[in-house]
Amino acid sequence: MILELKNVCKSFHQPRSGMIEVLNNVNFSLDMGETNAITGQSGSGKTTLLSLIAGLDIPDSGKILLQGEDLCSMKENRLSRYRATKIGIVFQRFHLMPHLSARENISLPLEILKHQHITDRVDDMLGKIDLQDRQHHLPGQLSGGECQRVAIARALIIKPALLLADEPTGNLDIKTGEKIARLLFDLVEKENKTLILVTHNLDLADQCQKIRKLDRGRLV
Repeated sequence: MILELKNVCKSFHQPRSGMIEVLNNVNFSLDMGETNAITGQSGSGKTTLLSLIAGLDIPDSGKILLQGEDLCSMKENRLSRYRATKIGIVFQRFHLMPHLSARENISLPLEILKHQHITDRVDDMLGKIDLQDRQHHLPGQLSGGECQRVAIARALIIKPALLLADEPTGNLDIKTGEKIARLLFDLVEKENKTLILVTHNLDLADQCQKIRKLDRGRLV
């Protein structure tokens, strides 16, 4: 088992509505190499759940264990380091650094970690996403599909224990989205990564081994 959530609850305060319960006693676990989709209506808490698993937010109660370590009990410095080395995230809107080239965006996580052999790792990843000929272009000079290829490569370059994808095809046209989905699942399979995919797209969700739906704050 690589990830386990135990009785995770999360609420937010709304100025007009008071406390709004977003997640209620969420429990689930994932094995190494497993692919999971999380679906649900807008506002069902999918992105909140992903943020908690990523260590970007903390639950009101419960535990989130990644490789046996409780993210909720870590101090911020250790949690930041843990996120940087163990968790890769792919966003719907790419979140690339606009002033950095494709190659520089991919290498950035390794630069921050002062990793050795950065050049070799980035060359290998550029080959996997078939973007060698566009590696020196800025994000503004790339298509949406190319930007998402870079974002996927950036998430995988650290060889994370867990890969999180938040609507990875949601900002792309159907044809490009299908290509990106094939690339994502191909890389996940080849590198034996554990994937949690948040999506409204049921065709995309069907490509995962398991599908879970958030309904009124609970996973069903």
